[in-house]
Amino acid sequence: MKEKRVSILKAFQTIIWPRRNLVFIGLILIIISKAASFVAPMSLKYLMDDIIPNKDIPLLKLLVGIVIAAILIQAVTSFLLTRILSVQAQFMISELRAQVQKKVLSLPIRFFDNTKSGELVSRIMTDVEGVRNLIGTGLVQLVGGSVTAIVALILLLGISPSMTLFALIPLCIFAFIALKAFKVIRPIFRTRGKINAEVTGRLTETLGGIRVIKGFNAEKQEHSVFEEGVHRLYENVKKSLTATAIMTSSSTFLLGVATTGIMGLGGYKIMMDELTVGEFLTFTFLLGLMIAPIVQMSNIGSQLTEALAGLDRTEELMNMVPEAREEERTEVIPDILGHVVFEKVSFAYEEDKVVLEDISFEVNPGSVIALVGSSGSGKSTIAGLAASFLIPRSGKITVDGYNLSNVQLESYRKHLGVVLQDDFLFEGTIRENILFPRPEASEAELTEAVRSAYVDEFTDRFENGLDTLIGERGIKLSGGQRQRIAIARAILADPKVLILDEATSNLDTESEALIQKSLAALTAGRTTFVIAHRLSTIRKADQILVVEDGRIAERGTHDDLIAKEGRYYHLFTYQARI
Repeated sequence: MKEKRVSILKAFQTIIWPRRNLVFIGLILIIISKAASFVAPMSLKYLMDDIIPNKDIPLLKLLVGIVIAAILIQAVTSFLLTRILSVQAQFMISELRAQVQKKVLSLPIRFFDNTKSGELVSRIMTDVEGVRNLIGTGLVQLVGGSVTAIVALILLLGISPSMTLFALIPLCIFAFIALKAFKVIRPIFRTRGKINAEVTGRLTETLGGIRVIKGFNAEKQEHSVFEEGVHRLYENVKKSLTATAIMTSSSTFLLGVATTGIMGLGGYKIMMDELTVGEFLTFTFLLGLMIAPIVQMSNIGSQLTEALAGLDRTEELMNMVPEAREEERTEVIPDILGHVVFEKVSFAYEEDKVVLEDISFEVNPGSVIALVGSSGSGKSTIAGLAASFLIPRSGKITVDGYNLSNVQLESYRKHLGVVLQDDFLFEGTIRENILFPRPEASEAELTEAVRSAYVDEFTDRFENGLDTLIGERGIKLSGGQRQRIAIARAILADPKVLILDEATSNLDTESEALIQKSLAALTAGRTTFVIAHRLSTIRKADQILVVEDGRIAERGTHDDLIAKEGRYYHLFTYQARI
């Protein structure tokens, strides 16, 4: 598939034009600065041809004053350019980062399943940085440099057309080389962003899984993988440096040839009385003013190329289809009772690999439905569909009669609660993690959730209680303690539809007994999906679905299924013997 590229025109329309007032001010300032830069070289002719031969001291003082004023103007405009445009560019970067992060959060769960979190961090934080060269001083300097080069060219032609044309030949060759180099560099920069994101993603995984790495003595293996990644990054940078070096060396050679040629040609014209010493010096300085922006433009062009390569990758993210497609999801559920119906639902993560097929069942409001079966049978997929994390390939799922595929996700998920087998806790305090779904909850509501999940059973032993810092992903707590915090979080959320993915799996026997009591209180009056591996925990479920190979093999209550002596009976009696 051909990669989409952000064109200069599109970048102008979406980034530069909305900030045209600031860019216009920047252009005015750069023009004033560049105009002031012509004062010194233009004054040389008068200094060498008029003031010095005539020993005109008053005019010399006036000329020195004018040149100092011009230098001061350049300094002030340079400060204002940095203050106005560079600051605005940094503001734009922060805005873009926020927009990209918001977009990423709107993408479906399947996107995150296939993308490393570290890679996304790199794309959000790094790819947008190049925008500073579009809205910042880079683009304005490019325009200002072009104006300077054109004005200098006109003045040079006025002094000596033949010398000017002689100088233009190597400059045209350099411009041709630079344009070719930019075409090579842009895909290199684009690939660099991809490699950098991959390396960052792997590094993030390595640091997150440091206990596993050390536990299996795999430091050398991880170092080898990271070393290979940074070497690929080095090879990419080497390519871009090679292209840049070709431009730099060709500019040095060609401009050196032009300067040397002008020195010889100018010397000859002075000896032939076709050029004065003042005119030659002025020509030399003006030539410098024309050449400097052209060389600078090659550097700025490289920056703009890198910026557009980063924006290519940002554009890819921004064009992805969000999870909550507004044109399709138009229905709003005002309130939820919790009547969930699956009607002939099929689902596949990949086109030719069906995970669920022809799944149909009904869950009455406030009842508990348990999903059991062997690993990979499709239990978690059913729960993911009920949570609206996934969209069925065929069939439909309704909640209180509303088709879940057409419902605005926010209106449904504000009534949803989840407790996962390996539940995620954020770095911070226990209090902050429990308050996560409802930061505005009262102290009384928080205390009730803590008590119901028996979190106070261990926080009372901590010096800082609920304000204890738990480390990244709650690493300072035991598995059972983390699970109880996750259950307290769900209790505080007060959902109408609850999904429990083996919520007691990480608990010891004593903790499990405590949590079973709190889960009974939590599930009361709520439609609850329970993914269970320990079948002893679901005896009281209103309905048990035995899922095998993506289909419902058996359904009924615990007593019904035991009486049938089918798949559930064998699973239950096998676990009971262990």
